[in-house]
Order: sequence, then C-alpha cells, then structure tokens
Amino acid sequence: MSKEDATRLGEKFVELVRLMAELRGPAGCPWDKEQTHQSLKKYAIEEAYELCEAIDQGEKQKIAEELGDVLLQVVFHAQMASEAGAFTVKDVLDSINTKLVSRHPHVFGGERLETAEEVLRTWEINKAKEKGENGSLMGGVPKSLPALLRARRVQQRAAQVGFDWKHVGEVIEKIEEELQEFRAACRDGSSSPVSCHS
Repeated sequence: MSKEDATRLGEKFVELVRLMAELRGPAGCPWDKEQTHQSLKKYAIEEAYELCEAIDQGEKQKIAEELGDVLLQVVFHAQMASEAGAFTVKDVLDSINTKLVSRHPHVFGGERLETAEEVLRTWEINKAKEKGENGSLMGGVPKSLPALLRARRVQQRAAQVGFDWKHVGEVIEKIEEELQEFRAACRDGSSSPVSCHS
C-alpha cells in the first residue's frame, strides 16, 4: 500500500469515527444517543449474519456494504466506551494490531510454521496464554454462541486432544473403554465424586 493510499484510508476511517461521535453528540440522532452496548448486541449479531449471507451469495458490492455495517458496530461500541472513559477506538486498533503480530510468529517473528494446521494450533496456544486459560480445553469457547456453532467449537477443541473419530464404531469402542475404566475404579474403591454403589 502506498503512503498516499494509506493516508486516504486513514482519512476515511477518521471520518467514520467523527460521524459516529457527531451522531452521539448533543445535536445528534436521538436513536443513536440512547443506545448502549447491551441494546446494540442484537444488531452486531444481525450484521454478522447479513455479512455471511452476502458472502454466500457472492455479491462483491453487497459484501462491501455489509462489511461497512459490521465496521460501524465496532466504531459505535468504541464511541460509547470513549464517552464513558473506558477505552477508545485507538485502544481497539492497538489491541487487534498487537494480537495479529503476536499470533503470527511465523510472519512477524522467527518461528517456522509450514501448514495451516500448525498455524491454527499455534494461534490457539498463544490465545490461551494471552487469556490465562491455563490449559483449559474449553476455555475461550463463548457461552453466548448459537448452539450449533458452540457445539462445533467444542468438538474442534475435543478433536485437538484425540476425541475425534471417523466411524461410529470407534466412538462405541471409546465409550466401552471409559466404562471399563470406571468399573475398575469402582471395584478398586478409588475415590470418585460419583458413587459406585447402586
């Protein structure tokens, strides 16, 4: 990207931030001024789904329009946070820029990663470290995800530690193995939060 293109891009972004501040300002829009992070949650979700639909339809102009709507949500939330003294749009940009660099050590550091799978694994490891998840397998899977998407994320995490089978017979074998271990623990009198006596 040339310096001139970067300058024009920066000016467009600053214009969006200024417009949002004006919409929330004293002479701004009554609807925009009464919004909160909570009231805007549904719009963030709707805009994300509308973007997904535009991508599925493959309409480039529609994708650009929907990306603008998603970006507006980011700027809207950042403006409200700025008004409350919590953080600014600059903090949002600093956060994502730092994250992109730290999660891509193969691009911005000396690490060598050859495959998309290695990149994804490294991303998840670095994400867990940054969030202090201390090895929690399901840490970071948002509870507010739609049920099917959350189930997919949980399955992806479980697959990372070997809980992923191609055939139902393999699942049955694993269940039988775990059941045998449970029965053995009951026979041995191993301590368990579940009573082994019926």
